[in-house]
Amino acid sequence: MREIEPNEISKLYDCICELSEHHNDVSVNFKGYYPLKPYEKTLESFEAALRNQESYIAVTEIENRIIGFCKVDINGESGKLDYLVVKEEFRGKGFGKELMDWAMQMFDQNNVKHLEVKVVDGNKAIHLYEKYGFKMKSHILGIERSISA
Repeated sequence: MREIEPNEISKLYDCICELSEHHNDVSVNFKGYYPLKPYEKTLESFEAALRNQESYIAVTEIENRIIGFCKVDINGESGKLDYLVVKEEFRGKGFGKELMDWAMQMFDQNNVKHLEVKVVDGNKAIHLYEKYGFKMKSHILGIERSISA
């Protein structure tokens, strides 16, 4: 596992595509809704956040192929586990835990006291977060509407 540099962000494309597919598969109420914005825009925002030192991203690789990544955002005493992705074929092998350990270490190193992670309703990854002490704080309800002109 290693942290990546802003010029490597494009290497995360396959992982964020797979994450959207996963969210569409497991989402209780919003199947087909993902991605929330074009992948290129997401990657551009990742690159800007890394350059501005607002975020850190670690990747897990096998034979120079990225199989997962974790992105954390840090703002003073507040931190957000923004992304934690492990490609489906590599799930259940401890890579998520490894990335989660890295995230918690980053929060500790930066004296983050308030942590949050948002999880798609239906995503079994919630159990991983609960093992680290995260608890349900709120439910966010949403609706997608089409507005005719």
